[in-house]
Amino acid sequence: MATINPAAVKAWLLDLQARIVQALEDVDGKSFLRDTWERPEGGGGISRLIEGGNVIERGGVNFSHVRGASLPASAMAARPELAGRAWEAMGVSLVLHPHNPYAPTVHMNVRFFEATAEGKEPVWWFGGGMDLTPYYGNEDDARHFHQVCRDALAPFGDDLHPRFKRWCDDYFYIKHRKEARGVGGIFFDDFNELGFEQSYAMVQSVGNGFLDAYLPILQRRKDQPYGERERDFQAYRRGRYVEFNLVWDRGTLFGLQSGGRTEAILMSMPPIVKWRYDWHPEPGSPEEKLYTDFLPHRDWLAP
Repeated sequence: MATINPAAVKAWLLDLQARIVQALEDVDGKSFLRDTWERPEGGGGISRLIEGGNVIERGGVNFSHVRGASLPASAMAARPELAGRAWEAMGVSLVLHPHNPYAPTVHMNVRFFEATAEGKEPVWWFGGGMDLTPYYGNEDDARHFHQVCRDALAPFGDDLHPRFKRWCDDYFYIKHRKEARGVGGIFFDDFNELGFEQSYAMVQSVGNGFLDAYLPILQRRKDQPYGERERDFQAYRRGRYVEFNLVWDRGTLFGLQSGGRTEAILMSMPPIVKWRYDWHPEPGSPEEKLYTDFLPHRDWLAP
């Protein structure tokens, strides 16, 4: 059996964070803030944040490595067999909210978890994925994003992409609204079925594929003309993003319950958001097209 190597995972995660931040700074022209923090219960992290950039209105690319003697309640509910084990979790998580309403919001996360107890085999897994949340849908953008996701998983089994795509559709679904958060991507958790080396290689492929998946879209859309109508609709749809992250997202709950840094956990919140009572888009409008053509689950790579 291959040796589990958290140190190698940590080194790669830090490098991934640095590469993504550098690429985004090259596009935006403004530097990301660097904020190093420590967690009293064990561990810490590096938050990289941009606010009021030239292209990115608000975004964060965060690394965290936290540990503890017992798991928080959100994790124990899903894995009660891990009671009494020490644990560590590390990952890179990012959310980018561009200024331009035609440039979609994006989320990506890759993470590693291990729980240990004396005299017992360690329990470990990887999780992660990426998903795209447009305000004005574009079929070319959606197909490109999903194609990169499929290409990242292809070397590790033909079944992974359809599984992880379906998992993403199911996970990033706003149940109280009965609508998807965006056009999806891939999502997976508790993944160790390929053994450590191949599972780790798969996660690396996903994380390393993020810039290929998103940067071409951002480059195409960042200078597209827009007006107040588009900004207003963007702010309204950002409200859905807030609702999902605060009501349904497991990562947000785990971070808050495990004593993570609140500023880093809530960096996913968009800077300008609006809510309206029982609002519906005008029939036949570009805004309605998001609901009719893009939010319903579909196979974006179908011929």
